[in-house]
Amino acid sequence: MSDEAPEQPVGAPGKRPVGKAKVTKDREWRIERGVAMRAGFYIFGTHLFAGFVWLLFYLGEHAHK
Repeated sequence: MSDEAPEQPVGAPGKRPVGKAKVTKDREWRIERGVAMRAGFYIFGTHLFAGFVWLLFYLGEHAHK
């Protein structure tokens, strides 16, 4: 006796959920939105860090000894 589940046909007609296309489209949209937000945060954070480093160089150059 085998512990494996019996294979079921993949793509059998009539077995597809009704709203699957909508779910897939919605999921793709959320993934794209998440990637865009993450990229925006990374770009903003990189510019913020670069500005801070620039400020340190500026203050170091104009420091009185």
